[in-house]
Order: sequence, then structure tokens, then C-alpha cells
Amino acid sequence: MSESKSEKLVIIVTHGPEDPEKASLPFVVANAALAMDVEVTVILQAKGVLTAKKGVYEHIVAPGLEPLKKMVDDFIRLGGKLFICIPCIEERRISLDMMVEGAQPIKAGRLVHTVLEANAVLNY
Repeated sequence: MSESKSEKLVIIVTHGPEDPEKASLPFVVANAALAMDVEVTVILQAKGVLTAKKGVYEHIVAPGLEPLKKMVDDFIRLGGKLFICIPCIEERRISLDMMVEGAQPIKAGRLVHTVLEANAVLNY
């Protein structure tokens, strides 16, 4: 029988390819938290939705950090939840099939609920 994770962390990402470091650091922290058995949800808003868009995230690399694609793929493989803002992708004419596998579209109500359930929230 497996135990559920008791600590919950939400990380909100609002930066994309225009700032590779601020786009990548949230996934460094998210993967570290997953390795510590923390339940992690990353929420992508504004330009942050581009960090999980196919054809874009493969090209985001911050000096001194692993490529963003590897970190995002590891995050999903390790069981992290990846939420994307529906109005943010609609504004950018991005369809769900253009996003990485495992990304879940959400609206503000789901974001609020997820934040209220978390022990901590980080904003990038």
C-alpha cells in the first residue's frame, strides 16, 4: 500500500523563452521537490505557457542549467502535475495538441483551489 504525499507545493511560472533562466529555475525546484516526495503542481500562465509548447521548449536553455525540455519531461515522468492556463493559450492561439503530453488545461477557479490546498506557493 502506498502512502500519499503530505506536502504540497505549487509553482507558478509566468516567464518563457524571453528569460530562459526564469523559465527553467521553476523546473529545477519542482524536480528537486518531487525527489523529496513532495506533491508538486506547476501552473503555467502568460508567457510561461511556452515552456511546455512543442517546438519552443526544446530550444530554451539557460546557462548552467539542464535544457528545459529535459527538466519538463523529467517533471512529468516523475509524476508532477502540469497545469496550463486556458485563456493564456487561447490568447496565443495555441491548441492543447501543441502542448507537451500530460499538460492539463485549467481556468482560474482550479488555480485558486490548487493554491488553497498547497503548503507553499512559489512564483516565477
